[in-house]
Amino acid sequence: MTDPVKLFLVAGEPSGDRLGAALMAGLKELAPGITFTGVGGPLMQAEGLTSLFPMEELSVMGIAEVIPKYFSLKRRIRETAAAALASGAAGMVTIDSPDFSLRVAAIVKVADPGFRTIHYVAPSVWAWRPGRAAKMAKVIDHVLALLPFEPPYMTAAGMTCDFVGHPVVAEPVATPEEAAAFRKTHGIGADSHLIVALPGSRRGEVTRLARPFGESIAALLPHTHDLRVVLPTPAHLEPLVRGLVADWPGRPVILPSPDVATRTAAFAAADVALAASGTVSLELAAQMCPMVIAYDMAPLTLWLMRRAALVDTVTLVNLVSDTRVVPEFIGKDCTPKAIAPQLSDLLEFAQSSQDAAMRLTMERLGRGGPAPGLRAASSVLAALRR
Repeated sequence: MTDPVKLFLVAGEPSGDRLGAALMAGLKELAPGITFTGVGGPLMQAEGLTSLFPMEELSVMGIAEVIPKYFSLKRRIRETAAAALASGAAGMVTIDSPDFSLRVAAIVKVADPGFRTIHYVAPSVWAWRPGRAAKMAKVIDHVLALLPFEPPYMTAAGMTCDFVGHPVVAEPVATPEEAAAFRKTHGIGADSHLIVALPGSRRGEVTRLARPFGESIAALLPHTHDLRVVLPTPAHLEPLVRGLVADWPGRPVILPSPDVATRTAAFAAADVALAASGTVSLELAAQMCPMVIAYDMAPLTLWLMRRAALVDTVTLVNLVSDTRVVPEFIGKDCTPKAIAPQLSDLLEFAQSSQDAAMRLTMERLGRGGPAPGLRAASSVLAALRR
């Protein structure tokens, strides 16, 4: 393989955009002159990606949510696969969003079986639908795993796989001074109770979770002195979020697409987080912010996922630490009556019962080792040489 290398990348949601950006930074360090094309968000574009279309078009989740966009997504799948084949790239790295990514990879492999395909984020076959690994192996050559126990599942299915760690462990940990400065900047008193609310990064998630989140926070008012709320949100969802939280208590401070320093300072400044399930639980753990996880989705999607589940928790901190200390409320349990007492308990105690699990999670995800983006880049380049 000779420089300059060209890669085709595909990410479909903000968490994938963050992974992709870290990977791209690592690739630029290890393979100077490398160029990128494909689909990605603002972070990947800042690293040099030219996106075929706005990544936000792909940020949908769940059967009931996808149906209205079915034909549009099918068109984008075909367009993305055609662009990959025409790109002259050494290979393609698809990042999470498997419903979209693996369909693109399938078309590419049929047209050109020798085209190298790499998928970043191993499917959680240990959690549900274990047959996905064998199905994925038909169209993917190599996998980058975020969790240390995932590679054996992938290699058993016939793919090569490296554990590369999670980029969250490479993010800076906000200092007490930075946390205090965040409060001061946003007019939040040092003695105020601060909740960071994270109702998701997709339009459907935010719309569904805004009401139970807001009502859960409101239920704390009779027992909580000077309550304040901070809401980080993707910039494209800011108008929607402002409308949905207009009647929330706590004079919400909305942070549209905050940079890493602002986001980590917000998490470190908060006394507790109320968050949708997903990668954000790891980001909160990195800043030692105790959390309550709550999530709801269309009844059909929820029913299907529960029937297929192989684990009893959806929270990554619980899974990686092999504990169940983070409370979660899913589906019919996603109610203020259930959520508010847990938030109240976490606000009451300065020392959280979650602290040890959060530290262990960061250790197991690679904190203290090489940057995950660099490890991922090295794995990608090695896979391209094979």
